[in-house]
Amino acid sequence: MKTDFEENSWVINYSPDDYYNRKLSLQDDIQLSKGDKSITWVNTYGLEYMEEFRQMVDSNGLDDFLLRLLLNQKMGNKVIVLEDQLFIAARILKTEHHNMESEQMYFVVAKDFNWCIQEKWGDHFDWIRQRIFENKGIIRKKRADYLLFFILETLITNYKDKYEETVLMENALDAIVKREPTPEFMFEVEQKKAVIQDFKKASHGLRDIIIKLERVEIKGFQTKYFSELREQINGLIADIDSDIMELESQINLFFSVQGHRLNEVMKTLTIFSVVFIPLTFLAGIYGMNFENMPELKSPYGYFILLGVMLIVTIISIIIFKRKKWF
Repeated sequence: MKTDFEENSWVINYSPDDYYNRKLSLQDDIQLSKGDKSITWVNTYGLEYMEEFRQMVDSNGLDDFLLRLLLNQKMGNKVIVLEDQLFIAARILKTEHHNMESEQMYFVVAKDFNWCIQEKWGDHFDWIRQRIFENKGIIRKKRADYLLFFILETLITNYKDKYEETVLMENALDAIVKREPTPEFMFEVEQKKAVIQDFKKASHGLRDIIIKLERVEIKGFQTKYFSELREQINGLIADIDSDIMELESQINLFFSVQGHRLNEVMKTLTIFSVVFIPLTFLAGIYGMNFENMPELKSPYGYFILLGVMLIVTIISIIIFKRKKWF
């Protein structure tokens, strides 16, 4: 009966002439290096199998320092050279679902095997497996360093596709016309900023790994493949930085327009207030209950007062017009 480790591990062994793909068996597949021209790719899903990890390390004569590295499940991004093996730790964004999470991935790479350990189930490497099964391209003619290049390139491509799908920068003017600065809108803006920052952090982590891989010196490990990856990840980071600047610009423009709208409202209310202040003053004077106010006895006093109010209003409007207050 297979253990949980075996149930959650797959092995692909391939050469220019043949391949096989099956669930891993500790009895039959524990040897990663076959001693021939074939390449072994093992995928393990889950980080809790420390006893099985110890068996793999001991049976393959790997550096036992790997066990200490695998115990640290929050390592982040590292590239460590161990004799003839390479240990890579990467913090990867899981982009299968709308609510993106991160996971820890480990790679133990030598010239003829690649052991990939993932914290959570699922990946985006099926197209690589399909190329191996169908013998497309040159992947079956290359060593494990080329397989690592393909895996990292897939991660970068997946980041690009998911980023373009998730972070769509709306037209600023359309957003200004249609939206109001409600709490819901502010929450949406903060969510978009958080998603962009997640992609930026993950992309910077991959770039650090790729830069370190370019400097690695291990027998049988070609570093020339990773220069192209550095250009790809730099392009993605440049797009992210550009979108961050555009988002900040849109936010500033949005609130500038909202502030301008508020100023226009306040200006209109102020103009009405200034017009009605002298009229209120006149009405207040003639609303006082004094018997000896001479204008109260005039038969035309009411119409004279209305005329004065009208003249004051017209003069006020002319002054506002000349000062271009509206």
